[in-house]
Amino acid sequence: MLGSSLTRINAMVLRHLFVLRRSWLRILEIVYWPTMQLFLWGFITLFFLKHSTWLAQAAGVLISAVLLWDVLFRSNLGVTLPFIEEMWARNLASLFITPLRPIELVLSLAILSFIRTTISVTPAALIALPLFQVWVFDVGFGLIAFFLNLLFMGWCIGLTVAAIVLRFGLAAESLCWLGVFLLAPISCIYYPITTLPEWLQAIAVALPAAHVFEGMRYVLFDGVFRWDLFVRATTLNGIYMVLSTVFFLRMFHVARVKGLLLQQGE
Repeated sequence: MLGSSLTRINAMVLRHLFVLRRSWLRILEIVYWPTMQLFLWGFITLFFLKHSTWLAQAAGVLISAVLLWDVLFRSNLGVTLPFIEEMWARNLASLFITPLRPIELVLSLAILSFIRTTISVTPAALIALPLFQVWVFDVGFGLIAFFLNLLFMGWCIGLTVAAIVLRFGLAAESLCWLGVFLLAPISCIYYPITTLPEWLQAIAVALPAAHVFEGMRYVLFDGVFRWDLFVRATTLNGIYMVLSTVFFLRMFHVARVKGLLLQQGE
């Protein structure tokens, strides 16, 4: 009895180990979260050790950063989750039997993302006032500029991830969450770009989010809206939006040629 039980247990473990061994995406997911937490909180700790009076000088800066980070995170999910849901339902082929064009799908996902992000973030922004005495709308025009730039960056990430999932299947669906968090440590959400090592700073300045959060800190600390940071973030978003859309359309073409639209599903 015991021997039979151990055999079944061993067979079950081996079954999943074989799946794991053949999927680098699943291995990446296992390694990913502890590593990203180490990077993110390591840099936060390093910054606080060097700037012990920082929090006292900018009440609410962390809460504002959390709210803006959620815009980026939710706008990414707003694109990827509806797309993944269509794949779970094996509905992609049915969608494209209709006159729907791929670029129209991209636009509809962007609109859905805007609606979902607004619904998600607005209650949290309102609750922050009675609970933490932080009114993020005091940022004024800067809030709109920050929101739109992070929204567009989330769309870029979401389209890129959706394209990868379309090409490699649902084994890559964890990238819906991994992709945006991969950029969190170098987006400089809670600390200035100068906190990063020099070689990482060069990567961070290529991200629109790093300029957005840097601009947020200037508004909260000095009451100054940095137009140069806004222009950099907007320009980068424009470039990445074109590249991610082209990449998605290219992967859609490959999936259609290879018949992958008919093979997706849980």
